[in-house]
Amino acid sequence: MRKTALLLTAVVALVAFTAIARNKGDMEQGKKVFEQCAVCHNADNAETKVGPSLKGLFQHKKLKNGKSVSDESVLAVINSGGGGMPSFASTLSEEEKDNLLAYLHAI
Repeated sequence: MRKTALLLTAVVALVAFTAIARNKGDMEQGKKVFEQCAVCHNADNAETKVGPSLKGLFQHKKLKNGKSVSDESVLAVINSGGGGMPSFASTLSEEEKDNLLAYLHAI
C-alpha cells in the first residue's frame, strides 16, 4: 500500500512538473502576440485563411509539415517559417514565443 501511494505521488508530481514546464508563458499575453498571427491564421474556427487554422492545434497529432505537434516542433515553425510563412525568429522575443505557445495550448 505504501509503495502504491509513493508511486502515485511521484506520478502526480511528474505530471504537475511537466505542465508547469510546458506552460511557462502567459496565455493572455500570448493572445496579444497572436494578433500578428491572426492576419494569416484563425484561432476561433477551423477555416483556413492564408495559413491553416490554429484552433485546437495541440489536439492534432501532426503539423502540416508532417511533424508531431509539440512545443518544440511548433516553435521550430515559428522560428523558421516555411510554406509562405515568414520566420519570426528575430521578430518575437523568447518571452513572446513562450506566451504565444501558452495561448496556442489554450485555443
